[in-house]
Amino acid sequence: MAASSHHTPGPEPVQLSHEEMSAARLPIAYRDKCASLLVPLNRCRVKEYYLPWKCMDERHSYEKCQYDEFMKRVEKIEELRRERDGRSGLN
Repeated sequence: MAASSHHTPGPEPVQLSHEEMSAARLPIAYRDKCASLLVPLNRCRVKEYYLPWKCMDERHSYEKCQYDEFMKRVEKIEELRRERDGRSGLN
C-alpha cells in the first residue's frame, strides 16, 4: 500500500510572519510552516532548563507537524513520479 493511505495530517498550524520569526530568533533553517509550534516549544525548553521529560506536549505537536510536512513532500514526489512514468516512451 502507498504511504499516503495511512497518513492523516493534523490541522494546519498558524503561519508566522518573517518579523515574528526574526523576533523569536529562529534560525532560518527552522522558519517553515511549523515555526508557530517551535516558538512555544523553545520558550518551554528554556523555562524548564531543557529537561527531557518536560515540554512533551509541545514537542509532540512540533514533531507531528514536521512529520506531516514530510509526508506531504513524499506524496508530491510520488505524484510527480506517477505523472512522469505515465508519459509515453520519451523520458
